[in-house]
Amino acid sequence: MIVRRSQSELEKMRTSGLLVYEILQKLGSMVHEGITTNELEVEAARMMADAGAKPAFKGYKPQSATVPYPFILCTSVNDEIVHGMPSKTRKLNKGDIVSIDTGLCLNGYFGDSAITVGVGDLAEKVKKLLQVTKQSLDLAIEQMKPGNRLFDVSGAVEKHVVANGFSVVREMVGHGIGTKLHEEPQVPNYVDRRHENPRLKEGMVLAIEPMVNLGRPDMKIKSDKWTAVTKDGSPSAHFEHVVAVTADGPWVLTRP
Repeated sequence: MIVRRSQSELEKMRTSGLLVYEILQKLGSMVHEGITTNELEVEAARMMADAGAKPAFKGYKPQSATVPYPFILCTSVNDEIVHGMPSKTRKLNKGDIVSIDTGLCLNGYFGDSAITVGVGDLAEKVKKLLQVTKQSLDLAIEQMKPGNRLFDVSGAVEKHVVANGFSVVREMVGHGIGTKLHEEPQVPNYVDRRHENPRLKEGMVLAIEPMVNLGRPDMKIKSDKWTAVTKDGSPSAHFEHVVAVTADGPWVLTRP
């Protein structure tokens, strides 16, 4: 069942979303050569605790997982698509890219967002990967209007990514969000006729999160049971926003 949120609920989700935004902006500014991904984890933990928010990811165990996720952040470096785990020994190097994904619960409502940040100068094709992935998210957000359908959102991502020579990860999807981190519907980043294609209505809230590979779309899961990586070792980028459908058009709850 797809839940439609009232204006007061959307305002609470907005508060959660802006805290996620603030955290990601701080973490993004910390990314530099030599920093460990665990240092980002420590700062995220501090900021959430100071705000009285509960981490959404730590201890989370969906039905598809065999073990709970052990961290507050997902820090996915280079060929890691999503769910990369922070590490005290994993230092970022020049030319790396890192996706920083986090979620939290504040006053009973969830926020969830992701950015991908480069370390120093990036190869031109990697710069373009980040740019196209972010653009595909913006194009998808534009489709979040009453009367459109879910595949308008999914198709906007797929069309832009494919037109620029990249590939969309198919196994990982976005999701509804509200009083739970993951709610209906699933939000694929391509038009998948096996999925439902509901009409978008006021009050629906989706976490849209393109995951885009420089190479082929194929992925595999590492031995830690969580980290998804590209099969061909190519870099992958990830951006995410939580977006509400309103009478006035899309309302992005995870940015000012």
